[in-house]
Amino acid sequence: MHNNSNKLAVAIAAVSAAISTSVAAGGFQLNEQSVSAQGTSFAGRTSNVTDASIVFGNPAGMSFLDRAQVTAGATYLDVNSDIDNAAGTTALGTRVMPATNEGDMVPGKTVPFGYLVQPINDHLHFGLGVYAPFGVITDYESSFEGRYFGSYSDVQVITVQPTLSIKFNDRFSAGFGVTYNRIDGELEKATYGGPFGDGSVNVQGDDEAWGFTFGLMYKPVESTTLGVTYRSDVDYTLDGDLKTRNVYAGGRSPLPDATYDASLDITLPETIDFSVTHAVNDRWKVMAGAALVKWSSFDRLVIENDSPLGTRTEVQDYDDAWQYALGTAYQVSPAWVLRAGIAYDDSPIRDAVRTVRVPSGDRTIYSLGAGWTPVPDLTLDVAYTYIDEATASVDEASRTAGRYRADYHNKIHGIGAQLTYRF
Repeated sequence: MHNNSNKLAVAIAAVSAAISTSVAAGGFQLNEQSVSAQGTSFAGRTSNVTDASIVFGNPAGMSFLDRAQVTAGATYLDVNSDIDNAAGTTALGTRVMPATNEGDMVPGKTVPFGYLVQPINDHLHFGLGVYAPFGVITDYESSFEGRYFGSYSDVQVITVQPTLSIKFNDRFSAGFGVTYNRIDGELEKATYGGPFGDGSVNVQGDDEAWGFTFGLMYKPVESTTLGVTYRSDVDYTLDGDLKTRNVYAGGRSPLPDATYDASLDITLPETIDFSVTHAVNDRWKVMAGAALVKWSSFDRLVIENDSPLGTRTEVQDYDDAWQYALGTAYQVSPAWVLRAGIAYDDSPIRDAVRTVRVPSGDRTIYSLGAGWTPVPDLTLDVAYTYIDEATASVDEASRTAGRYRADYHNKIHGIGAQLTYRF
């Protein structure tokens, strides 16, 4: 009985490690919900009304669109990652073998979105948005030195947002949207098997949950627009299967391959986003914005499973994070507009809690963009973004997985295009 309990303890410890790192994916917040906003590094996201993507930026802004319109597009993200100063040991204190640290573990990813805005009357507008607010994917080589802490992660959130706005007068409007959110995830880590070779723990789960968003937009003078948007936190309970393969518990042979029921309660954070847009003259606009992401609510994970060990709690400790942006737009002609911007995103992930699944740090964002309107009914927007992350240090250790230390430096290229049709 004691030997069986010990085996279960080791298996569930591996399970807990796999699940607890999954939510770190939420720390990888996506900004790519609008290419027109991408061109200014997302400055003015809540105050600059250009197309139907304002459904995400600030639902109150729909009131300042005088025609029905559809906006759809996508941004392709290419991530380059270098891993330096890596060192890994097993739970027995021996060096991890084989051991490679190739980096570039994030495959190219396309982030799509789409929006519809339909005026109901002079005061009411209806909008609908589909976009991805959070997501991460990491796929390390099989001989990755830190594979006992994470070898594969794919977590994504898709949101559908029906929205209404009301225009009180020519200066002030408000908007409210309900968000339907679906989260899907698959995670895998290797387990040390000694003479039996590596095993693995794989967990897959999903859930659906509801949230809301609320926005205000105000023009104190004709040339200046203020906007603020609140996006609620969203509570999830991920249900799914956890599979173990060749998991070695220190006996004469690995444990039988098994499948467990598992669930995890998590909360993805609320956001308060403020910006201002000022028209300097008929050609120039300048924008500035700041957003607070309340990651401090992500402080612990409660893991339920069907083993005799019962509930397990994993302590996290994320910090609230600020995002700042400055941007400008120049109207070259009635058909062409050029954009540029710079932004700084403060990472919520401190060195003490950073994992190999999301090894990201503070980010500086540089963007260029352009919009072309060949006819009044149609606009094509394009944007390029370069994201330079500060060096992010990982130092993970556990009784069952050993220890892994490394420095990550990530560079991201984003290329986006969107089309807006007005009718």
